Amino acid sequence: MSPQPQEREGAVPFVDFMAHALHDPKRGYYARQIRGVGGRGDFATACTLFLEFGEAIAGWLNAERQAQPLIRNVIEIGAGDGSLFKAVRRACGFWRRHLWRWYIVESSPVLRKQQQALLGNSVVWHKRLEDALVATKGEAFLFHNELLDAFPAHLLEWRGGSWQEVLIRPDGDEQLAPLTLPEDELADFTVFDAWKPAEGQRCELHRSVRDWMNGWASHWRHGSMLTIDYGGPFPGLYQRRPRGTLRAYLLHQRLEGKEVYANPGRQDITADINFSDLRRWGCRLGWRETDFLPLHEFLVRHLPANRRPAVLLNPDGAGGAFQCLMVRPTG
Repeated sequence: MSPQPQEREGAVPFVDFMAHALHDPKRGYYARQIRGVGGRGDFATACTLFLEFGEAIAGWLNAERQAQPLIRNVIEIGAGDGSLFKAVRRACGFWRRHLWRWYIVESSPVLRKQQQALLGNSVVWHKRLEDALVATKGEAFLFHNELLDAFPAHLLEWRGGSWQEVLIRPDGDEQLAPLTLPEDELADFTVFDAWKPAEGQRCELHRSVRDWMNGWASHWRHGSMLTIDYGGPFPGLYQRRPRGTLRAYLLHQRLEGKEVYANPGRQDITADINFSDLRRWGCRLGWRETDFLPLHEFLVRHLPANRRPAVLLNPDGAGGAFQCLMVRPTG
């Protein structure tokens, strides 16, 4: 991710605007001294609201350990304030908690300080997943929750029979420009499959997620990975969403339209994950998909009946908005 947007006639592609607003090392949202997660922040996640969420992930870890008993390393990627990690470790039980080696991959210095204050010295931190995988010799169980939605996305709009890229001008207005994605990359994204969008339809391409996966996949040899994020398969992801899924959060208020471009560096910006793309990229990396299901089914599978939060079991709410993808490397 480039720390500074690259201008194009006074405007920048939205993907560069988002990268700068979220990840600039001095002014980006995740580098600033702000409290982003929780009741006093800009947004709350399921893991900060429900301890049972961590218990379900611990149930998944315990099941994976039975299938792969020699693996002793657990890595969370992007651990927020550390609440989920703490809940998972506690729910794993005393023996497993001390048998396993625990790692966090965190690039935000602000969040890393919060994690260290909460978790102490029982965890090893790395800035990059590649480094954590080298430390574990490529053998680890990985999990991440609401991580990928923070990756910069290209914003596209269908106009006149072709996809145009949305650019952001310095005054906050938008302009459209021809999409410059290389021809050999079109097959990586389901939006370029046989789909007939309506005029003005918008969608997001998480090219940065694909590149991130490609960057560390060769270091991962054995284990399993659990991805939890909001989104869904294509094209259903964009049904009843003609303007796409892009939005921002500031003090728990959802912002859309041009409000997304206001206050760069002071509010979170996010977009739903196209899980059809995610599954396609994993398949091309040689990963074997072991399960793909909505959150409410994941909770039923890994929690006893008396530990299932009703609000997360609603398939028309969070229980259906979040998807859970599980894969294993075949190397």
